[in-house]
Amino acid sequence: QLQLVESGGGLVQPGGSLRLSCAASGFTLPDYAIDWFRQAPGKERERVSCTSARSRNTYMTYYADSVKGRFTISRDNAKNTVYLQMNSLRSEDTAIYYCAAVRAYGSSACPGRQSEYPYWGQGTQVTVSS
Repeated sequence: QLQLVESGGGLVQPGGSLRLSCAASGFTLPDYAIDWFRQAPGKERERVSCTSARSRNTYMTYYADSVKGRFTISRDNAKNTVYLQMNSLRSEDTAIYYCAAVRAYGSSACPGRQSEYPYWGQGTQVTVSS
């Protein structure tokens, strides 16, 4: 049974850092694109970052403009975990963060639409406040 579990959220001051984890089970991580989305109160869920499935022994990454240069996505296939390192956090980064997965064997693309991701975690709250 495929499962995603996020962790690492919490309360942090502006300018601080957090590392989110998305622990996967029940599937082969390199064959899947993993995306991080977030949803702030009163707003629609938006895409944050993605790591593609393995393609020619590499993984492509994608970042929303709002997080470029501050967030870094990475994966540890041995631990079946994808990470989102978040630095220089701002109040507008406050949201529930979700990881999502879709099988994309051999593809370097990161699907752009949320509807393309059939597997989702339960979310982890990130609050940036002084």
